Amino acid sequence: MPRPTTVHVCSACGHQEARWHGQCPGCGEWNTLVEEAVAPARGPRPGAARARSARPERLRDVRTPEIARLQTGIREFDRVLGGGLVPGSLVLLGGSPGIGKSTLTGMALGNLEGAGRRTLYVSGEESAAQIRLRAARLRGRALDVPVLAETDLAAVLATLEAECPEVCVIDSVQTLHAAELTGAPGSVGQVREVARRVMEAAKRGGCAVLLVGHVTKEGALAGPRVLEHLVDCVLQFEGERERTYRTLRALKNRFGSTNEVGVFEMRSGGLAEVLDASARFVGEVTRAPGSVVLAAMEGTRPLLVEVQALVSPSELVPPRRMANGVDRNRLALVLAVLARHAGVPTGSADVFVNVVGGVRIDEPGADLAVALAVASAARGAPAGGDEGAAAPAGEARQPGLVACFGEVGLTGELRSVAHPERRLEEAAKFGLKPVLHPGTAPSLRAALRAALPRAERTPRAA
Repeated sequence: MPRPTTVHVCSACGHQEARWHGQCPGCGEWNTLVEEAVAPARGPRPGAARARSARPERLRDVRTPEIARLQTGIREFDRVLGGGLVPGSLVLLGGSPGIGKSTLTGMALGNLEGAGRRTLYVSGEESAAQIRLRAARLRGRALDVPVLAETDLAAVLATLEAECPEVCVIDSVQTLHAAELTGAPGSVGQVREVARRVMEAAKRGGCAVLLVGHVTKEGALAGPRVLEHLVDCVLQFEGERERTYRTLRALKNRFGSTNEVGVFEMRSGGLAEVLDASARFVGEVTRAPGSVVLAAMEGTRPLLVEVQALVSPSELVPPRRMANGVDRNRLALVLAVLARHAGVPTGSADVFVNVVGGVRIDEPGADLAVALAVASAARGAPAGGDEGAAAPAGEARQPGLVACFGEVGLTGELRSVAHPERRLEEAAKFGLKPVLHPGTAPSLRAALRAALPRAERTPRAA
């Protein structure tokens, strides 16, 4: 039987099959198998010398030299990286199209160039003229960054060896291709080979390389999972293109913590750091029924964000459940607990929940804020009742802002979450009271009584 000359490789996990399958047997994803040519197998050369055994070394005897990190001049970026770029490291930066990845890397290279560092920007998606147009609106010395518009991997590696930059940005890894491979740029084999050879060049020359990567329609990083295993750090740049706020979080970091999150605001002159994001979000709170303030934790720092809910009668079966900024499955769980243990049924109504500002909250501490926002919207009563600061003469008294945090259990109890002291300090800094949490309300029903004191006298929404 002749040896097959092609193989079908899954673009999600790298699993290989001789024939095409609609569903990958390795990871279960649909329509991800791509046909690629099989490279001829190479056996050992006749008369090749036998490899020598290496002598292992105890960890206590290994010397760790002090390595000075490269500061990008963007404090939020450096903090997420763990203090700056490590020479010889490989960083993968992913994000949706138009989110600001090229803007962020261009600003970082401009700051490094201004600090006297050797930099290089490699682009496989844009021409040099297009890159200059974007760099012209950025602050700093972005126009002084050397640029190379090239998609051939061999040419890029030769340039890295000749120029010896300290920091290099490759935008993007899916556009480079190795001539010796037959797959198209962006295929599993090409991405794997490009990442491997770029990593070898980075380690050999001590150059910190930032690889810009594409994402799938679900928001995950495109390409094989081996790409995330090869790199030293994986960063996710998130946000909505219609909103101005962006968040940068680390999914993997060999040289720092994965609990740090950076917040940016997109402006005409590039990305601006948001050092006090809580003040921005609290200042825009609506104080209307269906609105509460969540004391969340983004990494190691507290963040106050507004959670809004809308409950509307529905003619659809089943009614709609839409969530923006929180997990949709978590919303379904909270709605079930509200109906069973708190007396707030929403089975015949559409429920919409949104975290204002385009911020995404993935922690379980957001459960209580979602529950209070939905209950407030369903009963038409603002959370906090009539408490609050006095309004100017001739204006209605503003309801007090309610801050909260806590995980909702399936039996209706409130469970504690991490860093309650830091959340309380952040809420007190902005004068938010009361602050509802598992320490003040043991159950969801008790939290509703405290947040909606007039709820029993207010007609419920259908």
